[in-house]
Formats: sequence, structure tokens, C-alpha cells
Amino acid sequence: MRARRHGCWDHLIAAPLWVAYGANLGTLLRTCDAVGACMAVPRTPHYRGALAKGNTLPGRSCVHWVAPSKLGWLRDQRRRGARLVAVELTEGALPLPRAQAARHRTVVMLGHEHGGIPPDALELADEVLEIPMTGRGVSLNVAVAGSLVLYRLAGLM
Repeated sequence: MRARRHGCWDHLIAAPLWVAYGANLGTLLRTCDAVGACMAVPRTPHYRGALAKGNTLPGRSCVHWVAPSKLGWLRDQRRRGARLVAVELTEGALPLPRAQAARHRTVVMLGHEHGGIPPDALELADEVLEIPMTGRGVSLNVAVAGSLVLYRLAGLM
């Protein structure tokens, strides 16, 4: 086993604020650990239960609890100088392979598995990324999509 180089740097934050399926949260939390990112989620029974069940990491994980307003939290992050990046299929989105590694605090917004990111949250994004797909499907599981984006923005691929 390799020695751990770093923990959470608090510069890259995955924000799956609208996720329906709890199993995705444990997988995404493991990716956050792998790339030195944190996760921001609403302080609700759904999210607390999903992370308690799905967190397979030893020790403490870097989780920011967002309450009470998701949009208010996103606006606050922007006021503090964070770049807000949405992962969504929308007109004008930048293909993921062209995205640059995060140089300063970046919040990655991830949407609902079926409905995506709500329009009022999408309007707050400084940048929108899409994951190119050549198959018949139109989207990826939120944990897979989030993992790909986090690795790219962490500068690890």
C-alpha cells in the first residue's frame, strides 16, 4: 500500500446537492478521498443515512453539511471566491477533456439522476461541463460522472 500523500485540501468540493440514490453518495465520497476533495451535502436524514451506510473509508471523511438553503450555500461559496462548476448536458457546455485543473477553490455541482441540476442553480454556474458520450445513453450515473469530473479537476487525468 502506498503512503497517503495528503488529505482534503478544501480546494475542490463535490456538491451532489440533488442526488436521489443514496448508494451514489458512498461511491462519490470514496472518490473525494482519492483526489483530496471534500463533499458538500444537505443536512437531511436522507443524506446523513446514505453517508453513514455508504462510507466505507476508515476514519473521518471531509463532509461539509449544507443547511438550510442549497442555493444560499452556493451563493455564499461564490461570494467567498469559489468557482462554481456544473456538470450538465446543456447548450454551450465545455466537453470534460477540455477542462483545466482547478487552481483555486472550486465547487462541482452534481444534479439529480433524472432531472439534473435545477435551472435556478444552473444559472449560478461559472462554467458548465459535459461528459462526451458515444453510446446510446444520454447520461452517466451521478457517482461515475462526478468521479470523472473530480479526477479531471484535481489534475489527475
